Amino acid sequence: MSEALVKVYRNELVESIHRGSVAVVNKNGDLLYYVGDPYYVTYMRSSAKPLQAIPAVESGALEKYRINERELATIVASHSGEDIHIEAVSSILNKIGLDETYLKCGIHMPYSKGAMKKLILKREEPTPIYNNCSGKHSGMLLLAKMKSYPLEKYYEREHPVQKEILKTMKYTTKCEKIKIGIDGCGVPVFGMPLYNMALGFARLTNPEDLERTKREAAEKIVHAMQSYPENVAGTKRFDTDLMKTTKKVIGKNGAEGVYCLGVLNKGIGIALKIDDGAKRAKTPVIIEILKKLNILNGKELEMLKNYHIPLSKNHQGKIVGKIVPEFDLHSFSERETI
Repeated sequence: MSEALVKVYRNELVESIHRGSVAVVNKNGDLLYYVGDPYYVTYMRSSAKPLQAIPAVESGALEKYRINERELATIVASHSGEDIHIEAVSSILNKIGLDETYLKCGIHMPYSKGAMKKLILKREEPTPIYNNCSGKHSGMLLLAKMKSYPLEKYYEREHPVQKEILKTMKYTTKCEKIKIGIDGCGVPVFGMPLYNMALGFARLTNPEDLERTKREAAEKIVHAMQSYPENVAGTKRFDTDLMKTTKKVIGKNGAEGVYCLGVLNKGIGIALKIDDGAKRAKTPVIIEILKKLNILNGKELEMLKNYHIPLSKNHQGKIVGKIVPEFDLHSFSERETI
C-alpha cells in the first residue's frame, strides 16, 4: 500500500494529502529504503528518456553527425520550447538532413509562457518542434538515420528503433516483463516496478558494471545533463534548478507523478510515484529524500527551499499555506526509519 507523503496546509488545517510510493535502490540491485510499495508498477513516462537515448549514443551517431552536448541534453529533455530547445532540435535535424515534418510527436503549446507569448504575438501556431518531446523524437530519428532504418513509423512498437530501445530498457533496469503502453507523444512507454526504475537510474549514473558501449553512452548522457541542465527542462524548472544547484544528482521528471533520480558516486537510484499524479507533490518529496539521505548540504537545501516546502499564496499575493513532505524512509535491511 502507498503511504501519505505530502500534506497541503491552509493556515492550520490540512486541506489535502497526497499519497505515493518510493524506492531507493543501489546499482547492485539492493533495495535500501522505501516508502509505501517499492514494487508498485506504473509507467515510467518521460523519466525514461535518459535510458531511451542510450542506443542512439551507443551507435556512434554523435560522432558521425557531430551532435554536441547541448543537443544531447535536449534529446533526453522534456523541454519548455524556449529558443535554446528549438535551436538544438533544429540543429540535430539539420545535421541528419531532415526537417521537423519528420517529427511525429504531435503538437502542443510550449510550456514556457515566454515562448507561448512570442508565438501568440507573431500570430503563429505551434509546430511539432515545440512539443516537449521533440528532442527525444529527434534522437530516435538520429538512430534510424545512423542504422539506415526506415524513417517512417519510427515511433511504432515494431519499428527497429523501438525494438532497440526496449532491449536497452530491459538491460538497464533488469526488468524483463515490461508492460508497453503509448506515451503522450506516441512512442512506446514502459510500465515496470518503481524498484526497477530506481535500479536503472542507479546504473545510468554509476555505470561501471554496464557493458562497455552502454557504459560509455551512459557517461556521455550524464555529462551532457550535468553540463546543460537548462536544456533538459528549461528556465525555472525543477530538473534544471536541481542539477544546477548540485552536481551530485541527475534528475528526470515524468508525467502523472513520476520522478526518477540517480546519485553520482553513490551507486544509488531513486524512483517516486505520486498516486494521484499531482505535480505539486513531487518536488517536496524528492528534496526531502535527498535531505534524509544526507545527499544535499545545508546551502543546497537553502537554495532549493522553494521546491522543498512551497508556499501557497492567494490571489492577493498573501501567503496562506504551505506544502510539506511528511513521511519516513523505511530501511529495508534494518527495518529502521529515517
